[in-house]
Amino acid sequence: MSALNRVPSLMARAGTASALTLAAVGGSIVVPGAAGEAAAATVGTKALKVAASKKGAPYQWGATGPNRFDCSGLTLYSFKKAGKKLPRTAAQQYNKTRHISKSSRRVGDLVFFHSGSYVYHVGIYAGQNKIWHAPKTGDVVRLQKIWTKSVWYGRVK
Repeated sequence: MSALNRVPSLMARAGTASALTLAAVGGSIVVPGAAGEAAAATVGTKALKVAASKKGAPYQWGATGPNRFDCSGLTLYSFKKAGKKLPRTAAQQYNKTRHISKSSRRVGDLVFFHSGSYVYHVGIYAGQNKIWHAPKTGDVVRLQKIWTKSVWYGRVK
């Protein structure tokens, strides 16, 4: 069993654990591109791990995986694998999340890119102002810095 798979049982034994506590009991948190938080067992961080595992998968408009994705297809696929159902489009996903402030964002939250009230792109927050996403035609699933201030944040309920 990998260390990441042991985290939920370690957390159950230790209660709410910090990353230092997990390290002290032999656990580790390995989520590519994620901040080192002890939230590895949350739905959002599970979805983030799924998205990161799709690194290099080609973008294809309308694709929902498992080998090709568009932006909302990647988030839909990732959260489905983590046990949560999301609607199909970025705008529908925004409307289905609990809206949160930038200061409240956590690893695994969704990041919605908007122009005015129009939501046109979505990714999964990976910490350190970066997201895992499927950017555009001709590109691949990858970790990238958030490039604009025109974003909203949502937490999957």
